[in-house]
Amino acid sequence: MFFLATAATAVEHGGATPPPSELFLQLYSHVQAHTLFRVPLGEGSSIHITNHTIMELMAGIVAFMIFYSVARMGSRRDRPRGAFHNAFEAVVLFVRDEMVYKVMHREHADRLMPLFLTFFIFILFCNLLGLVPIPTVGGTATGNIAVTAALAVVTLFMMIYGGMTILGPVAFWKGLVPHGLPKWMVPFIFTIEVLGLIIKPFALTIRLFANMIAGHLVILSFFGLVFFFESYIIMMPALLLAVFITLLEVLVCFLQAYVFTYLSIIFVSMAIQPEH
Repeated sequence: MFFLATAATAVEHGGATPPPSELFLQLYSHVQAHTLFRVPLGEGSSIHITNHTIMELMAGIVAFMIFYSVARMGSRRDRPRGAFHNAFEAVVLFVRDEMVYKVMHREHADRLMPLFLTFFIFILFCNLLGLVPIPTVGGTATGNIAVTAALAVVTLFMMIYGGMTILGPVAFWKGLVPHGLPKWMVPFIFTIEVLGLIIKPFALTIRLFANMIAGHLVILSFFGLVFFFESYIIMMPALLLAVFITLLEVLVCFLQAYVFTYLSIIFVSMAIQPEH
């Protein structure tokens, strides 16, 4: 659709194509969040519903439908479960046994398992749905830094709330400073440790956002080369490279869901289990 629109624009302007920088910005606009409609709240304020908002809702609905079906199927012992149930059960067991149990004590792991499983499934589905070319609505929600920041804030909240709940408010903040330090160093170390609490979710935010948007930018850059060199001879190599990057992005979708979830597990575990 974009190429047809660009061709039509070129015809309207006497066959001249826009500058390459403008073409790339037009391509990039398809990746950015854009408002679909607004929900008025009164007094001139409103909520902007973007394409990324819709993709988040779609990911949540798809995940709920799948796991609701899997849960119902698993509760009926008299019926064969089949490959569908076994596949998603394997995902749950992988997150529990290979990620959560390997980092946390069982008592904490079982309580926090729903959160980390939600992280993994929600991020994975957002990543995969972002590869589906849905007109107008399409887009990768995890390629929006606001979405990744919100997920990271949940991790930060669980680090602080979980640590204060399990260790106690005083013991949690006091435990940030190692024992035996000279008194004059305590304020500096405490400040560094508090900054470390903030930097960890910040790293989660940037890592997921950058990895998910990078693949789209590379694909758009390949297609942009066609207009940059004004030659359709480059179209076929650009298309093949774009297909290769798309296949690579499928792997990145799973990898980034794993990395974000696993790092969140480690960060929360460090907060509630300082002995580790």
